[in-house]
Amino acid sequence: MSIRTDLDIIQQWIAAESRVLDLACGDGALLKNLKHHKQVEGYGLEIDPDKITAAITNGINVVETDLNKGLSQFPDNSFDTVVMTQALQVMRFPHLVLEEMLRIGKECIVTFPNFGNWRARSSLFIHGRMPITKQLTYQWYDTPNIHFCTVKDFEALCDEKNIHVIHKEFVAERIPDKQIKGIWPNLFSDTAIYLLSK
Repeated sequence: MSIRTDLDIIQQWIAAESRVLDLACGDGALLKNLKHHKQVEGYGLEIDPDKITAAITNGINVVETDLNKGLSQFPDNSFDTVVMTQALQVMRFPHLVLEEMLRIGKECIVTFPNFGNWRARSSLFIHGRMPITKQLTYQWYDTPNIHFCTVKDFEALCDEKNIHVIHKEFVAERIPDKQIKGIWPNLFSDTAIYLLSK
């Protein structure tokens, strides 16, 4: 089963036979792969009923949860890794969600679309309208993305909250971005992926 590039990178960072919680797990594709390839004990949280049904069909233990209401149902260090892919920017208070992830998990992994990518910047500059890209597919008025951030914004938040960046990777789909995303990730990456700890 083929999965997104960011999910493939995430799988490499998660230890075999560990406990994993996937926030906004969608159809459960990541957890399904982790269970199959790494025998993790995985659980998902999701709010969308259709995605919950898809996750259950994929054999994932999933609970309907509004992440904006917090994760108080989980005690400290309940999981080895807490994951959130492409959802931090839709949270009402992303910094609080991040703190909760690091409270209940020994480590956490987050991915988000990089709004600082030069294509998004150019589109805004040239057209004077909010950009629509492969990662940012909605119009400004119907987007679930309420907190756009860049690689630099996220790293500044980690510094402010004393969050340790263990590892980071950047994904870009097109040339020349693929070749130079490592040199200037804030300008050339489409998606940022971070492995974090307290």
